Amino acid sequence: MKEQEHEHDHEQDGKMCRLLYVNSINNFSIPDYLLKFADVSKNSKEYQGHGWGCAYLQHGVWEYYKNLNPIWEDDFFRFGFTNRLLVHARSAFKDEGIIVENNMPFYDDKFIFIFNGQLSGVRIKEEGKIGAEKIFNYIKRFDKGNALEALNKGTEIIKKKSNYIRAMNIILSDKNASYVYSHFNEEPDYFTMHIKQDESTIIVCSEKLPGENDWMPIQNNSLMELKCF
Repeated sequence: MKEQEHEHDHEQDGKMCRLLYVNSINNFSIPDYLLKFADVSKNSKEYQGHGWGCAYLQHGVWEYYKNLNPIWEDDFFRFGFTNRLLVHARSAFKDEGIIVENNMPFYDDKFIFIFNGQLSGVRIKEEGKIGAEKIFNYIKRFDKGNALEALNKGTEIIKKKSNYIRAMNIILSDKNASYVYSHFNEEPDYFTMHIKQDESTIIVCSEKLPGENDWMPIQNNSLMELKCF
């Protein structure tokens, strides 16, 4: 291996997970969306039962929850209402690294990050227990006050420094906006994310939630900024 860049292996970066983001001008019931998302995760063609996690705003403060149980086995009625929610159901590559610390969302005092995809031969040097956390930390290197620019620059370099990217889908959120990045080279039926939005609510999900209509596919090789209500 040339240079002292760490070359990730498949175990580091193989995640066929499911993602959900909801933002509304009005408070909504967290359990209502978790139940729909759990149904999507349980019925996915890939096993999504290696734990899950979520982040949600309460009175302007982010709250976090992670559990190693499959999302469809958890009790959602511990949660109340919010106007912004990010959820991640995990599918661990080779059923390895199944500890709660590896569950997303990953977060710091500014950003919340969820990811799905699979990369191989990623030649970057970065801190993190698993590949998704390294990608999160690497993108933050480029944050000079513009999260959209940081996500764009970080992902472009990762693409150049990877042997192959099966998929790299990211939702990054801060207090003011959320940023959705989609890139995949195979299985568009699986890796295409979908968005539903109107004047009061925005939903982004790996798959169309049951009972929700008017979804649009998110274009491959795209990056969008979603201002928050």
